[in-house]
Amino acid sequence: MRVAVTGATGFVGRHVVAELERLSISPVLVLRPESMPSRGLSKHVITQVDLLSPPSNAFELMGQPDVVIHLAWTGLPNYKSLHHFESQLPAQYAFLRGLVQSGLPNIVVAGTCFEYGMQSGPLSEDTEAKPTNPYGFAKDILRRQLEYLQHDQPFALTWARLFYLYGEGQAENSLLSQLKRSVGQGEKVFNMSGGEQLRDYLPVAEVSRLLVSLALRQDNLGIVNVCSGKPISVRRLTEDWIKKNGWSIQLNLGHYPYPDYEPMAFWGVREKLDRYINEGIHHETT
Repeated sequence: MRVAVTGATGFVGRHVVAELERLSISPVLVLRPESMPSRGLSKHVITQVDLLSPPSNAFELMGQPDVVIHLAWTGLPNYKSLHHFESQLPAQYAFLRGLVQSGLPNIVVAGTCFEYGMQSGPLSEDTEAKPTNPYGFAKDILRRQLEYLQHDQPFALTWARLFYLYGEGQAENSLLSQLKRSVGQGEKVFNMSGGEQLRDYLPVAEVSRLLVSLALRQDNLGIVNVCSGKPISVRRLTEDWIKKNGWSIQLNLGHYPYPDYEPMAFWGVREKLDRYINEGIHHETT
């Protein structure tokens, strides 16, 4: 199977590539012209494509893959930037439409839990999307555009709504990265919010395993929550990290206000994900 990965040098992309390698699949890496692949990634076929102005033969340059795992998106974690729908949205749609019109049969796109907006509690794929920030809005519109495109140009679409991730290579301003930096600098106290907000977290390596499993199905799965299905408070998660690593740093709870772009308590329902993953395992063993 020929697999191409966009955004392969990003936080999730590097782990997706590692998972494909574990399965003895050598993907084509689709990178921005200015991106520099690490030594570990340079062993794969690399295609440099500017998503804002892709060449008309991008599908051929990518090796005419059977499936594209589409992770590329710029400007994160600034979720409130208008560029998400002013420049990224039209460019993303034009790029993916061009691939489909050239013959791409399957796409797995990384969506976001921010498509659900400020809704609280357990969120299933049937929950209406009500995005309240530019990033979630742009992602939701892209999904709708691709679904309309399917009526004119049939292809299989899996929209993988990612919840919260953590792990190696995470952005420097993420919670875990800031905590590790504070510990490394010998600080005795770590400033954070009150930590009572409930979130849905998965290690990035597990998220990547799930994304690859969905991609290898080559099926029209629609929206799929990629999540743990188990809410945990940010305070509990942080305390677990500290305990697991044997750190002695103390938490200064309530130093920062809670984010205004997400509700206090929400998590994903993963029944659909578990069903598809279990079906995939069954097919592999029969």
